[in-house]
Amino acid sequence: MAKSHRLDKIAAYLRPYWRETVFGIIALLVVNGLGVYIPLLIRSGVDTLSQNFSFRQIVHYVVLIALLSSAMWMMRMASRMWIFGVGRQVEFDLKQRIFQHLLQLEPAYFTVNTPGDLISRATSDVDNIRRLLGFAVLSLASTFFAYLLTLPVMLSLNVELTLASLAVYPFMFLMVHFFSDRLRNEQTAVQEELAEISELVREDMSGMALIKIYAQEDNERQAFNRKNQQLLTANLKLAKTRNTLFPLIGGLASLSSLIIIWLGTARISSGTLAIGDFLALLIYVERLIFPTALLGFTITAYQRGEVSIDRLETILSVTPKIQDTPDAIHVEPSQIKGELTAVNFSYTYPGVNTPVLEHLNFQIAPGEVVAIVGPVGSGKSTLANAVPRLLDIQPGQLFLDGLDITKIAVSDLRGAIAYVPQDSFLFSTTVKNNIRYGDPLSAEADVVYAAKMAQIDAEIQNFPQQYETLVGERGITLSGGQRQRTALARAMLIDAPILLLDDALSSVDNQTATQILTNLATGTKRKTVIFITHQLSAAATSDRILVMEQGKIVQTGHHSELVEQPGLYQNLWNQHQVEELLH
Repeated sequence: MAKSHRLDKIAAYLRPYWRETVFGIIALLVVNGLGVYIPLLIRSGVDTLSQNFSFRQIVHYVVLIALLSSAMWMMRMASRMWIFGVGRQVEFDLKQRIFQHLLQLEPAYFTVNTPGDLISRATSDVDNIRRLLGFAVLSLASTFFAYLLTLPVMLSLNVELTLASLAVYPFMFLMVHFFSDRLRNEQTAVQEELAEISELVREDMSGMALIKIYAQEDNERQAFNRKNQQLLTANLKLAKTRNTLFPLIGGLASLSSLIIIWLGTARISSGTLAIGDFLALLIYVERLIFPTALLGFTITAYQRGEVSIDRLETILSVTPKIQDTPDAIHVEPSQIKGELTAVNFSYTYPGVNTPVLEHLNFQIAPGEVVAIVGPVGSGKSTLANAVPRLLDIQPGQLFLDGLDITKIAVSDLRGAIAYVPQDSFLFSTTVKNNIRYGDPLSAEADVVYAAKMAQIDAEIQNFPQQYETLVGERGITLSGGQRQRTALARAMLIDAPILLLDDALSSVDNQTATQILTNLATGTKRKTVIFITHQLSAAATSDRILVMEQGKIVQTGHHSELVEQPGLYQNLWNQHQVEELLH
């Protein structure tokens, strides 16, 4: 990202809080104004007392300087509260924007961008931007005012001594410029290594059971050690550069004081420089040492902020591929009957030449229970993901109640479809909260009814705290079948006219799966049910079966019809019968 674009982004971050930023900068101006005036007051006091010494004059100057110093301290605190507060507000806004933006992106985005990297960007990188807009803005503004107000006064006191004391400063700025690119590159490397180790920790925490089953603790320990070592190396490399730059800046800044003392004492001895002017110059040089030495830390914060802005904008600049069209149609779930139609529906994944679905044509009537079967890789899950528009499909191919689904508002379309994917994801909360995730205000009686329909209520009743039992990370405390049926109960609780199950009963025995489908078919709120399954005994109970192979529908009909026809379904059924006999 170009530097000018980064500055535009920084301005955009600060724009909502321009008043607080302006107040903070004005406070810094007052602080530096007082910082310039107090040495002049000291100079005046020294010159006055050297001519007419009196205790009353001492008290006068001490009280005045104490009051001005207190005012300076209060304004400095106010400036920090305003400017650091802006940094915290921007941090809050960015985290909100990132999370909201991630919720709008299609699932395919998260297959190529790891959660660990996204978490690192939403936390560590946002924190760096906060420092940039807090510490760096405050330091840069303070340094600018310090030089702007102090240098003219120093030149008015003694041009020769001022120029001599500042002669080392150009070398400081050259040094900073020399190190800036290296600091940026090394900071980028640290952020990338941090993202990788975050992803490794996240994966291992999620797959801890698998690690223990295969006794891979040593391998994972070694993998973490390698990533940790890479992060350590990157951090040490950055620390080496910083620890080389900052002492050099501080050392050069301190030379200014030595130059003032060396040349100033000689001029005092010769009578060409007043003691008051000498003290004022010495104080001014000391005032400039801190912001100049702090410049190194400010540059580091700025370099980190630049890197983090680039990393965040790569997320925020992604345009969601699946979003409402300007003329999107809004429909209420109660208005939808549940008729689903495909007209020459084809789909090809991005970057792939061969279509995974090719010229599908079917019509599913409202309230019909339809099973979709076929071998692995035949495109069944792709079709399931296309119906609720989890994939970016072309218009004019899939229709809900005669409406093109790409023209229906995404939230309304998904509100009409209760979808249970292959991965029965559960949140780390209670069973009850997992079931009513789609409708958090559901009554407990409705939750229990959905659980009974999903054939999981009896098992929940045996849990330690029944519906208040915590299921752990991703539902780890439950068996595969229990997770699937809990996810199914969650979908059945939603009053959606279409229920879409993508192999959501794979971990459930045939008898239980058949009973669940019977409940769906005979329930008081009859839904259009589309279920993808490898359990042909369950498929046999459906109203109609669609048989898919290599992205096409090769057979369609009722079980009794298809089992008599030579073809793929008959072969699958015969294989199923053999497996049943063997078990």
